[in-house]
Amino acid sequence: MRILGIVALGVALAGCAIQRAQIAQDARAQMVGMSKEQVLTCMGAPASKATEGQTEVWAYNSGDGTVLASGSVSGGSFSGVSSSRFCKINLVFSGGGVSAVNYQGPTGGLIAAGEQCAYAVDACVKQR
Repeated sequence: MRILGIVALGVALAGCAIQRAQIAQDARAQMVGMSKEQVLTCMGAPASKATEGQTEVWAYNSGDGTVLASGSVSGGSFSGVSSSRFCKINLVFSGGGVSAVNYQGPTGGLIAAGEQCAYAVDACVKQR
C-alpha cells in the first residue's frame, strides 16, 4: 500500500512539472510583442538589463530551488553529487516589444524541460 502511495505521489509531481514546462513553452510564443510596461506588470523588475544599439535584454531568475542529490556507498565510503535546477530568462526587446524569450540553465528534467522557467513567466501566459 505504501508503494502505491509513493507511485501516485510521483505521478502527480511529474504531472505538475510537465504542466509548468508547457507554460514555459507557451510563454516563448505569447510574450513576443509585449511592451516593456506589460512585462513589468506581469514579471516585475528584471534582475539586470543590458543594451546594445537598439536591442535591450532584460534578465530574470526563476526556479523553486529544486536540488537533486544522488549518492553511492562503496567499500564503506560514501560519495554524493547534488545539482540544482534553475532558469535564467532573457527577454530580448527590439522594435518596441519583446522579440525573443530565451531560457538558460538546467531548467528541468528530461520530459519537463523549461519547467523551472514557468515560475517567472506564469503571470504573463494565458492559460489554455
